[in-house]
Amino acid sequence: MRTSRRLRIEATGDVITPGQYTVLAHLNAGSQTLRELAEREHVQAPSMTRIVNALTDQGFAARQSHPGDGRQVQISITPAGQEVLAEARSQRTAWLAQRVAGLSEEDRLTLSRAAHIMQEMSAK
Repeated sequence: MRTSRRLRIEATGDVITPGQYTVLAHLNAGSQTLRELAEREHVQAPSMTRIVNALTDQGFAARQSHPGDGRQVQISITPAGQEVLAEARSQRTAWLAQRVAGLSEEDRLTLSRAAHIMQEMSAK
């Protein structure tokens, strides 16, 4: 969990917050309602509304009417949001690559094996 949290922080920089990064990552998979986003992030609706408001104010997300339910609003990522997300992921990858490069060969092999074990556990 600490590594995941650190990666989120390293990926965000000055443009977006870690919470905004995570919401953009969810939206990159497809449009979602505020409720769906709040449930995924385990936050209350007002907190998610604040995050989405900030993303829309920055032009990284957009609101549209829900096609099946006019009472709901769907949130989608914009091209600018996709760009900032790609940059954030690039920063995260660079940070992680730098840290892994500083490990000994033995530690890199151990880390690789641990990653395979975690993937196997997740697949079951």
